[in-house]
Amino acid sequence: MAYTSEENYSPAVTQEIASHIKEILRLLGEDENREGLLKTPERVAKSLQFLTKGYEEDGLKIIQSAMFDEKYRQMVLVKDIELYSTCEHHMLPFIGKCHVAYIPDGKITGLSKIARVVETYARRLQVQERLTVQIRDCIQEALHPMGVAVVIEAMHTCMQVRGVQKSNAITTTSAFSGIFLSSARTRNEFLNLIK
Repeated sequence: MAYTSEENYSPAVTQEIASHIKEILRLLGEDENREGLLKTPERVAKSLQFLTKGYEEDGLKIIQSAMFDEKYRQMVLVKDIELYSTCEHHMLPFIGKCHVAYIPDGKITGLSKIARVVETYARRLQVQERLTVQIRDCIQEALHPMGVAVVIEAMHTCMQVRGVQKSNAITTTSAFSGIFLSSARTRNEFLNLIK
């Protein structure tokens, strides 16, 4: 089941997560029965369900739901896709943008499906490196294009608000397949277009 709104959350799952959040508040030294915290466990539970809704979605099915025969064989680029994910190491957000390109080989997909694939894999506990590869592999497997290119640029709050506390650091990852690997010209065209 994909969680698109609070009405779709499983009440049993929400309550189970909330009970653990209540215990965490107590262990942190808070009074979990304080007025301002009474509804916090349930709100956090619903928030976590939303932030990890990608586990219930299938990127391949998303693309396959809108595939079309097309002879176009030039680059298709969707850039600056907003990206919100959760670092699996500290369960803190990382936020940025994703650029995705592919060169069709007889099949194209609806442009919104590219953004939905990014959202599907981002809404899981992640590391940016894996997320980049999962997006590339999903599009490659679904469309069998001549190549796929993915670049993600993101700020990780686990680096900003704790640990090293470097608020301006941006992490960039890339993943290429097919012609984007074999042709420096094609790869450079993509990289110039996303500047």
